[in-house]
Amino acid sequence: MTDAPDYRDTVFLPKTDFPMKAGLAAKEPAILDRWAKMGLYDRLRRERAGRERFILHDGPPYANGDIHMGHALNKVLKDIIVRSQTLMGKDAPYVPGWDCHGLPIEWKVEEAYRAKKLNKDEVPVAQFRAECRAYADTWVGTQKAQFERLGIMGDWANPYLTMTYDAEAVIAGELLKFAESGQLYRGAKPVMWSPVEKTALAEAEVEYEDIVSTQIDVGFEVASCPEYPDLVGALAVIWTTTPWTIPVNQALSYGEAIDYLHFECDGRRYLVAEPLLPAFTKRTGITMKGFIALAKGPVLEGATALHPMHKLGGFFAKPRPFLPGDFVTTDAGTGLVHMAPDHGEDDFLLCKAHGIDPVFAVQGDGTYRPDWAWLGGQGSVINKKFVAAEGPICSDLREVGALLSASDDFQHSYPHSWRSKAKVIFRATPQWFIPMDKVDPTADWTMDLPTVDPISGVTLPAPHLGNGATLRQTALDAIERTRWVPERSRNRIRSMVEGRPDWVISRQRAWGVPIALYVHRETGAYLQNKAINARILDAFRAGGADAWFTADHQALLGPDYNLADFEPVNDILDVWFDSGSTHAFVIEARYGEGTRANLYLEGSDQHRGWFQSSLLESCGTRGRAPYDAVLTHGFALDGQGRKMSKSLGNVVDPLKIIGESGADILRIWTASTDYFEDVRIGKEVLATASDSYRKLRNTFRYLLGALDGFTEEERISFDAMPELERYVLARLTALDTELRRAAEAYEFNRYLRALTDFANEDLSAFFFDIRKDSLYCDAATDPKRRSYRTVLDILFHALVRYAAPILCFTAEEVWQARYPSEDGSVHLLEWPELPQLGEDEPLMARWAEIRSLRAQVTEAIEPLRREKTIRSSNEAEVTVPSLPLDAQGLAEAFIVADVAAADTVGVMRTDYHKCGRCWRHLPDVAADGELCGRCAGVVAHG
Repeated sequence: MTDAPDYRDTVFLPKTDFPMKAGLAAKEPAILDRWAKMGLYDRLRRERAGRERFILHDGPPYANGDIHMGHALNKVLKDIIVRSQTLMGKDAPYVPGWDCHGLPIEWKVEEAYRAKKLNKDEVPVAQFRAECRAYADTWVGTQKAQFERLGIMGDWANPYLTMTYDAEAVIAGELLKFAESGQLYRGAKPVMWSPVEKTALAEAEVEYEDIVSTQIDVGFEVASCPEYPDLVGALAVIWTTTPWTIPVNQALSYGEAIDYLHFECDGRRYLVAEPLLPAFTKRTGITMKGFIALAKGPVLEGATALHPMHKLGGFFAKPRPFLPGDFVTTDAGTGLVHMAPDHGEDDFLLCKAHGIDPVFAVQGDGTYRPDWAWLGGQGSVINKKFVAAEGPICSDLREVGALLSASDDFQHSYPHSWRSKAKVIFRATPQWFIPMDKVDPTADWTMDLPTVDPISGVTLPAPHLGNGATLRQTALDAIERTRWVPERSRNRIRSMVEGRPDWVISRQRAWGVPIALYVHRETGAYLQNKAINARILDAFRAGGADAWFTADHQALLGPDYNLADFEPVNDILDVWFDSGSTHAFVIEARYGEGTRANLYLEGSDQHRGWFQSSLLESCGTRGRAPYDAVLTHGFALDGQGRKMSKSLGNVVDPLKIIGESGADILRIWTASTDYFEDVRIGKEVLATASDSYRKLRNTFRYLLGALDGFTEEERISFDAMPELERYVLARLTALDTELRRAAEAYEFNRYLRALTDFANEDLSAFFFDIRKDSLYCDAATDPKRRSYRTVLDILFHALVRYAAPILCFTAEEVWQARYPSEDGSVHLLEWPELPQLGEDEPLMARWAEIRSLRAQVTEAIEPLRREKTIRSSNEAEVTVPSLPLDAQGLAEAFIVADVAAADTVGVMRTDYHKCGRCWRHLPDVAADGELCGRCAGVVAHG
């Protein structure tokens, strides 16, 4: 018996050394080293010089701790955008930066002090600041290496740091611009204060958590009531969840539209809002046994009450007035609100309007002043035992008969410091503020502002420019002129700016840029002198912000002013002012005065943080936003949608993922998420990302193998190509349009989905599947095979570019596999130029029908494969209801033996014999194992 001929050597199988197994964790560091050696970033800047510039301004993370998944999501998304803009031919520099001042870093240095039993307040400020600087510098280096490992391309040799001398000088200079224009004042009003950290906090430094607090009902005896004298002697009842504010009470507030019930119970009379009586009774057990009167709030006009501790004399002996307040409701409590202007914004404003000032009884550490008549030197007011139902406050109130109820069971949301996790309080202290609603008489912003939104085409409102503009008005105008992605985020920041209070910019800490002002010791006015300000900034440029703390202040003041008359301010700036000024010392300093960033991109929490502080700082000094567009992304959650927490043990470490699977897996995960919302990451999510990556890698591997040996001489003209090739090129053109639109919209979930769908469905499952017979078995000179390989070459050049912004390492590996060089890179390339084939609607419609029929045929064949009636589709003859191509063309497209027309889709086993080389069942094969005409010709001609 003669063995069947072996035709394997006559078949053109794909050939490539590109491995199926990625091994990214091992390969990526070598690719990073290669980019560093060839100076890829700097080379791009040289080659793109003079092109349209696209600036994504990096929001600075704190130089504190290893990067986490939120960092990874943020930086990778930024890098994808920068690389995509570079791919589209723009000069897209990226300058990474760090926020180096502020409480997070100072707190870590203090932790080290506490571990050594040292007191930070006993250390010279210069020494402490030097330790903070060294701590920040260490973490800048650590995070820099970690960000680079993610494949983030940027000016890592020259990042921006808020603690460099030049940066500190610019930050101080931006503050002095506010001072010179009169947009700065010092005042005492309640601000969020951390007794643990002993400093004021910005809203962005606060997070809210659910806690259980003590709730109390307290009776204030009515001392006088001109409109209703019978009320004298009754107990006006207030309800509060902050018992520690009772020692600082100065007034009571009522609602003018509220009905108040005057009633008797067991010999005592009470006053509460009529709708709240049931809740009051439930808390106190006090029931109405005798109705006396029902009256509207205005009967309390001019009335006064005694503080429960009035017998202590002094501050406590003064009668407390009843004041009308539009914030008093019947939602909860008693309908009467006790007023402590030191510890609430409503309290402060109402009392201030009636000539009642704060008394500053609670000190920075949360204790009462030593000279305070009640509880002097005691506290802290955030100590749970101190304010509990059995604590000293409630015990004293109980002893004088004023405590009507007390329970440690009220559940509510309460602000905490995001750094120390300790509760914060509202506390009136002297602070520096930038006013939101003061008219800036110096404002004269002359600039070209758009009148039509470039995205929506909507006509924009006339701006508030020139005299009469307040910071709030200018900022709200700027919000309307900014592109917000997603659009709904515009409403969020608008509502925040509309309702925000004046900006508290001072902090009582040591590590930061000082508020470099001189205040007159008698008048309290700060000195406004451009010559002095210039000397201050020169000192900062020479020695950084440290210069303020060691300065010869008389020398800075010069001969015209006496230091004995002025006090240097030692508060430091809110770090949000630091980062809000980065546009000045990064964008304008590097690219020219007046230059704006094209895009700011951070998490959604930055509407109250960096987005807003940058907006206010720039609007206050330049009359416009520092950005053209703002993109916000959600938070990274675990696989179950929970916030990551060490206590829950659900933290997903990006560095571990990189070490095990490679950065490209994290990058494809980032692009695959709907990052405008919160996103999930866990084993299952990463498995899905890895599967998507594997499919794309296999597409590139196939292309590399199928293009082995391809030369320009093999290329064939488009008009000579078969329909299928022209159809695939048309699909590629549609993909190109979709990817451009997605990139311009910053929608890389849409971008990646379109790319992977094309690779998997249009190519692997369709085009490659159909044409593998031509690739393997046609003669090398066959026009159909040449056409296929020509299209594969076009696909390769397009797809490797499309993938490069997301899979930056893999795209480089793919490019080098085909075009190895020492100084070449896929990231130096630009968006592909595709052949202009023109629209051919009949062609697209015909192949859409063919694909639909192909899917039906595949579905009809599957049962016969399971029953082993046929082993492959090549053994099938099928019928279809229409023949959009000739039978031979459809048989090739369906990968079957033959196709005929019939009313329905049908399948039967063919009687054709199997070619021994191409394995197709064809009518011109005489017997199984013999060659078809095509294969015989190829073999004969070698």
